[in-house]
Amino acid sequence: MFRRLALATVLVAVFGSAHAQLPAPLAQVLAQQGLPEDALAVLVLKGDSALLSHQADRPMQPASTMKLVTTMISLERLGPAFRGRTELRTTGDIEKGVLRGNLILKGGADADFSGEHLENMLRALHYQGIRRIEGDLVLDRSLWEPARLDLGLPPFDESPEAYYNVIPDPLLVNKNMLQIDMRSTGKRLKLEMQPALDRVSIGSDMTLVDADCAKWEDGWKLPEAVRQKDGRIKVILHGTFPKECARSYSINVLDRDDYLDRLFRQKWKELGGKFSGKTVAGTAPPESRLLAEHTSRMLPELVRDTNKPSDNLLARTLFLSLGSLQPDPAAGSFALPPNGETTFARSDAAVREWMRSQRIDDTGFVIENGSGLSRTERITAQQMAYLLQAGLRSNWAPEFQASMPIAGIDGTLRRRLQGTPAAGRARLKTGTLRNVVALAGYVPDANGVQNVFVAIVNSEDAGNGRGRAVLDALVDWVARSGAVQQQQPAVQAAPVAP
Repeated sequence: MFRRLALATVLVAVFGSAHAQLPAPLAQVLAQQGLPEDALAVLVLKGDSALLSHQADRPMQPASTMKLVTTMISLERLGPAFRGRTELRTTGDIEKGVLRGNLILKGGADADFSGEHLENMLRALHYQGIRRIEGDLVLDRSLWEPARLDLGLPPFDESPEAYYNVIPDPLLVNKNMLQIDMRSTGKRLKLEMQPALDRVSIGSDMTLVDADCAKWEDGWKLPEAVRQKDGRIKVILHGTFPKECARSYSINVLDRDDYLDRLFRQKWKELGGKFSGKTVAGTAPPESRLLAEHTSRMLPELVRDTNKPSDNLLARTLFLSLGSLQPDPAAGSFALPPNGETTFARSDAAVREWMRSQRIDDTGFVIENGSGLSRTERITAQQMAYLLQAGLRSNWAPEFQASMPIAGIDGTLRRRLQGTPAAGRARLKTGTLRNVVALAGYVPDANGVQNVFVAIVNSEDAGNGRGRAVLDALVDWVARSGAVQQQQPAVQAAPVAP
């Protein structure tokens, strides 16, 4: 507590208020980009001293820097050995190659669950002598309340089929994506779809046009899944596509119950199995027994795959895991007992409980899904900076830092800050929405001293590289700071990738 009070005293003493005047060079860069000073919130900490503070107590839209909150707290509360888990269970008996009873596919927020893993689980049934299933396939998503967050939810933007917009659920296979291969000649468009699904085909009414293949998405329109009278489903692509062009794209257009049902039937049939039952929603009875299982990779790998490429679905899955799962050294995880609350409410409470345990005031903090793909999420630069300071003290600091993009090297920073002192040294999570540009993480100064860095621009004019130019210049300024016998460096506009 003393440490927090000391830091707050330093901030007030050095900067007077959260609206302290920006250094002239930084204010100049803002002006050059046409952005007002009140669009920017910054806090840079060197140990317990503030190198720069501006509007640090103002709640801002963080965009994907919110993933740092989700991943840090997931490591702290769930631990590095945590794994999501998918199970095949039954209450039926196996008699002469026949499973007499329902087959239950129970979801456990397994972020890695794929068609290949489902096939391996079904192969395990085959090895146990099962050739026919006389019962239904029961899809158990009861881990979360409500089980289907996607139902009735309005799309975030005009691209609901895109991967970044996929809504999580506890039982998601292949992230519900269909990979479409599109290859055109001057007269014909050839389509292929993966994975193969039972009685699901793909077609197109796309018009071939003379256009740049690199800009094929300009003619893309929202595809649809059309259910035929005989129960078949046809995925139909719309819009235009360039002649003499080849592209691959993944889309989320099938209802997830349909996806799981058709994938299960296809895989089971390929293994020589027979199934004539229905696919229904339900819950595994407590007395059901385990037939096969799959567990995800351990949490540090998932955290890395969340932060480096800024994966919204993984972040949202981890956030909801905070309110639904406990770590288990043997099984990887097990479900928290229900308490009448929604999973979101429990996850939100878990985040705030951890923040308060670190003496982080959560006033003004809003978390909607933990990914930053939100119009309502808010965090102050101060709250984010304190979380990053806690990250330096954490037992899992190496795992947390290793998950962040490295400036000029990888992840969402691979093309940024190249040729600056921050390149190859700064580890920063990016955040971008239409009206938001943000960076948060760690930036070593000229002497190698680590700085906690948080900078967020909220403005309708933040796009087209303007907000990014300001933040990259600020990172460069911090990376050059601290040189012995030198004054604080002037802010220089860092090279910005096109």
